[in-house]
Amino acid sequence: MPPRICQLCTKARAIIRRPKTGDHVCKECFFTVFETEIHNTIQDARLFKPGERVAIGASGGKDSTVLAYVMKTLNERYQYGLELFLLSIDEGITGYRDDSLETVKRNQEQYDLPLKILSYKELYGWTMDAIVEQIGRKNNCTFCGVFRRQALDRGAAALNVQHIVTGHNADDIAETVLMNIMRGDIARLGRCTLICTQGEDTIRRSKPLKYAYEKEIVMYAYFKKLDYFSTECIYSPDAYRGHARAFLKNLEAARPSVIIDIIHSGEAFEVAQDVKIKEQRTCVRCGYIASNELCKACTLLEGLERGIPQMGIRDGKRKKIEIEITDQKAESELRTIPMFKLPSVLEDSQRASANIDTETNSTL
Repeated sequence: MPPRICQLCTKARAIIRRPKTGDHVCKECFFTVFETEIHNTIQDARLFKPGERVAIGASGGKDSTVLAYVMKTLNERYQYGLELFLLSIDEGITGYRDDSLETVKRNQEQYDLPLKILSYKELYGWTMDAIVEQIGRKNNCTFCGVFRRQALDRGAAALNVQHIVTGHNADDIAETVLMNIMRGDIARLGRCTLICTQGEDTIRRSKPLKYAYEKEIVMYAYFKKLDYFSTECIYSPDAYRGHARAFLKNLEAARPSVIIDIIHSGEAFEVAQDVKIKEQRTCVRCGYIASNELCKACTLLEGLERGIPQMGIRDGKRKKIEIEITDQKAESELRTIPMFKLPSVLEDSQRASANIDTETNSTL
């Protein structure tokens, strides 16, 4: 059988069959369409403004490494005018995160971008190794996910950036849609497909790789010879997401477009007006966004400090686990999270907006 010719340039030999479209393309055309699709996603969603300071969530894995490389490439090619930084979170997982951070440090030199590393130990007084030692592996991803989200915002505040971009890809988002459906989590289902999220008291977050297939990200990293860390987290095999991932892979084998189809279905969901969604509040202890008096991170941390890590964990019926608090430590004796403060660039922007609103109202 003669070699296939690239369906795009019709000149070079095709060496890749795109999982996303089924097209047979040459290496250079694959690079072009992959980068162009991400650029179009950025432009269509109007993700950035010239002059923005943007932190790239960097774990050393394939997704964040490709994101960092492509963001730097597109920023220079299309003159976005962004000031880019790498932001890494050290969860304290021996044999995994310590090795992946070495990759991030090499990426810093390769891409010539400033790097900030913030650790769970520094912020919460705990490492994930210590947390797993106390709670086991059943709910460890709950602790890590909650702590990581807040750590990213706090690291971004330390860098004084207005925007965080993460390497969530199409597969990740489709898995999240399935997980929220299976858990009946209406609040998260209504927002999990958003390409960009931001509240009044939070830093803007975006997913430029929202429509990029995981397989194509791996192919891009391979053919570009990017330096990335490929080992999975040692605590993740028991994670609930793994079941959604396995289900999605089975669906994809039968229908490759299912990943994008699920994302589009999630985008079309509308939360009924009679569904009660908790209002956003501010944590009385650390100042971070919360839906209750205490944010999830403060609740989980207090449980660890008191030796009752089940605090804040829910069972399969979405009911809080009943716990008898035997450790009567005074609140002042517990380690707590420092007060959260928005980056000054965001505070200045909010003050400017408030002044404009005041002037407009007075004119009216």
